[in-house]
Amino acid sequence: MVIDEPKRSAATAKSAVKPADETQATSSSSAAKGLTIFLDGEFVPEADAKVSVFDHGLLYGDGIFEGIRFYNGRVFKLEEHLERLWDSARSICLEIPMKRGEMTEALLETIRQNDLREGYIRLIVTRGVGNLGLNPVQCKRPSVIIIATTIALYPKEMYESGLTVVTCATRRTNSAALNPAVKSLNYLNNVMARIEANLAGADEALMLNDAGNVAECTADNVFIIKHGQIFTPPIAAGALRGITRSVVFDIAAELGLKIAEADITRHDVFVADECFLTGTAAELIPVIKADGRMIGNGKPGSITLKMISRFRDLTRETGTPIFV
Repeated sequence: MVIDEPKRSAATAKSAVKPADETQATSSSSAAKGLTIFLDGEFVPEADAKVSVFDHGLLYGDGIFEGIRFYNGRVFKLEEHLERLWDSARSICLEIPMKRGEMTEALLETIRQNDLREGYIRLIVTRGVGNLGLNPVQCKRPSVIIIATTIALYPKEMYESGLTVVTCATRRTNSAALNPAVKSLNYLNNVMARIEANLAGADEALMLNDAGNVAECTADNVFIIKHGQIFTPPIAAGALRGITRSVVFDIAAELGLKIAEADITRHDVFVADECFLTGTAAELIPVIKADGRMIGNGKPGSITLKMISRFRDLTRETGTPIFV
């Protein structure tokens, strides 16, 4: 069994920007005045946060990103997200124009500027401005964009009643073509699968790899439970190296539950006792039906509910403080 645990970094650099006052943090004030966006070293109103039409992130999806949650005034798994961002950059030969500590402070200050204690960060690094050719050598300086806002990927009731999923015809991109470990701006593979789910009236879509095994969903890792043991596809199957996926391994160990990476077929999903999805935006959410087949008794299972409860505790208790 391979437990996918990202490396943890040392403490980040001290604040280079005067932080906002914690007492001013509210979830509604930023909505009233509009968002403040970090764009290439400056904080600008959302109406002025613009990139060039010649940016290769727009023209070719050439860039990387991370989605990061923060809860109760703390950023959850920040170092792990930044580690993955830098890994993605190295893989596509993209030089991030900031040091890790500078990125950390910029991200935290973006949250402070928007007076938020709970929400979602979208951290983007594009290849930068070039010409209409796709050769990245024309792009002299990457752009960094940080957006702090709120997000609700699924309605609250779905976390209580569960999702329905369908298997889509769109296959997960083969790692020999574009490794799913790179969290790139080119998400058309996932978008096409999402369209299939929409057309089928489902909440999500299972994506298979070229071998016909389950890789992941359009924006989530997949877990099934059978006879009390938890299974999830290995990274080699085409699954993203999910941060929340790693947290599930930690929670399972803490609760004394067996968990393993294994190739999973559609049949395995159909006959599972329980199923749930994980992702930074989705968090942990149950699945109760796949391709019209009821999973288990058609309700979120007891192990899934324990995992969700413990995950929520962790998000409230741990993380990098925003206000210091």
